[in-house]
Amino acid sequence: MSEGVEWALHSCVNLAWIGPERAVPAARLAAWHDLPAAYLNKQLQALARAGILTSTPGPRGGFRLARPLAEISLMDVVVAVEGAAEAFRCAEIRNQGPGGGPAVDNGPECAIAHAMSRAELAWRRALAEQDLDDVRREAERQAPQAPVRLRTWFAGTTT
Repeated sequence: MSEGVEWALHSCVNLAWIGPERAVPAARLAAWHDLPAAYLNKQLQALARAGILTSTPGPRGGFRLARPLAEISLMDVVVAVEGAAEAFRCAEIRNQGPGGGPAVDNGPECAIAHAMSRAELAWRRALAEQDLDDVRREAERQAPQAPVRLRTWFAGTTT
């Protein structure tokens, strides 16, 4: 999983803390965590294409949440940034080399592919069951002043 997923998740929580009143440019969101603005913008555009954010063009443009954090799962963000393809793709190497070939019957499904599929399904379910509002609450529990610090910084910065 790329660091873009982490950046996208933080950006969603940050946008929630900033509030829906105004759109926030990618460069300002990037500056808060000292991230490359062009790369973060790609993640934010992916979130907008997925309906997680809205994007407003122009000098007063930027990004806003398209729906409440409670309606955005961690899996929604992962799929928006990384795509829906499976993380593990079995290449059927059990049928290659001296130990494999057409004369060898290794069964209908590779045991490793089966185990990896079960693990990925569990991972995807866990991400789908947790929403960004859960993450926001935990972040506020860990750092109660974070939302105020963020809003204060954004109110005084014109990046």
